[in-house]
Amino acid sequence: MTRLTTIQGSAAPLPIDNLDTDQIMPKQFLRIIDKAGLADGLLYDLRFDGRGTPRADCVLNQSGYANARILIGGANFGCGSSREHAVWGLQQYGFQAVIAPSFAEIFYSNAMNNGLLLVQLDRDAVDALTREAIATPGTSISIDLEQQTVKSASDQQYAYPLGARHKRMVIEGIDTVDLTLDSLCAIEAFEQAHFARHPWAQAM
Repeated sequence: MTRLTTIQGSAAPLPIDNLDTDQIMPKQFLRIIDKAGLADGLLYDLRFDGRGTPRADCVLNQSGYANARILIGGANFGCGSSREHAVWGLQQYGFQAVIAPSFAEIFYSNAMNNGLLLVQLDRDAVDALTREAIATPGTSISIDLEQQTVKSASDQQYAYPLGARHKRMVIEGIDTVDLTLDSLCAIEAFEQAHFARHPWAQAM
């Protein structure tokens, strides 16, 4: 299995506070039976007008931010309803990480459990990264997953918090099922010891 230790690429600035999951993935794109095609719906109402024409003022429609791998968002990113489609859409569009001052709790869990790295930095650090991305479209950001640091194009470095479980999941590309299976021997040992102490509780 290939370990993901660094995420590096251009960053698209989207400094909108309280950007909710209904905006990230509008309801009309939820009528699917699998995860395919969600990139088309990502931030649809910000990217297109009522006639379906791309909005020139949307960062994702500007050539300087084409193929961006990192999204720089505002505070409380991913608030609103608990729709995992918002995470899938961001990933299908090509984003590997989102940097923001804060994230909605449910969105955070959905993202990290699906391998989308969420980096929480102080507002001043996010604002500095946003200014650089706006001033120089295509500017590169490097995220060191092992050291838990973000380095800007101007060599400014910022540390971010990340729990050990989520860190391992992103680096190793595993999910909660994989984590459970990794503990299978310990689970079976506990089960055997439990039923040895309480044999009447064992299913017939």
